[in-house]
Amino acid sequence: MENKKKSYILIIYSSKSTVFTTKDLALLWGEPDRNVVKRRAYRYVKSGKLYAIRKGMYVKDKSYDRFELAIKIYTPSYISMETILSKEGVIFQHYSQIFTATYLTREIVCDGQTYVFRRLKGSILTNLAGIDKKENYFIASKERAFLDMVYLHKNYHFDNLSVINWEKCFAMLPFYENKEMAKRLNSYHKYAGSKYS
Repeated sequence: MENKKKSYILIIYSSKSTVFTTKDLALLWGEPDRNVVKRRAYRYVKSGKLYAIRKGMYVKDKSYDRFELAIKIYTPSYISMETILSKEGVIFQHYSQIFTATYLTREIVCDGQTYVFRRLKGSILTNLAGIDKKENYFIASKERAFLDMVYLHKNYHFDNLSVINWEKCFAMLPFYENKEMAKRLNSYHKYAGSKYS
C-alpha cells in the first residue's frame, strides 16, 4: 500500500505538467472515482506534497507555469491579445495581467496573478490557425493575437504595426466571419502601408 501511495505522487512529479485539475489527476492515476481523486489530492495538500492553487486545481510547487494555469481555468482557451502583442512589440504598454481567449468574459485573481478572459465565439476559439502548441499550453502568434484584438475592439490603438505579417492576417480573416472586422483590418493595413512604406 505504501509503495502505491508513493507511486501516485511520483506520477505527478514525473509529469511535464505543472498544473493539474481533478480531471488531470483522475487520468494520470487511472482512477474513475472523482471522490477518491479529491480525497487523495487533499491528503497530498495536507502533507505539503501538492499545493491547492484554486478549487479543483493543484500545482507541484510555487514555480508552476502561469500560462498553463490560465488555459486550465477555462477550456478551450489560449494565451492571446495584450500578453502577446506587448511581448512582440506591437503595443508598447506592459501588462502584468495574463490575457486569454476563451468562451466567456471573466477576470480572476489567483495566487496574486490577475487573469483576464475574453469571450470569442466557438468557431474562432476552436480554429487552431496561428495558434502554437507549447508543452503545457496554447499560445497565439502575434498575427492571431492582433486579429483577436481587431475582432474585439472597434478602434484599438496599436503602437507598431510594422512587425505584422499582413498575408497571415488576411489568410486567417475568413474564420472570424465578421464584415466590420474585415473593414477595420483593411483600415489598419492601409494605415501601416502609408506609415511604414
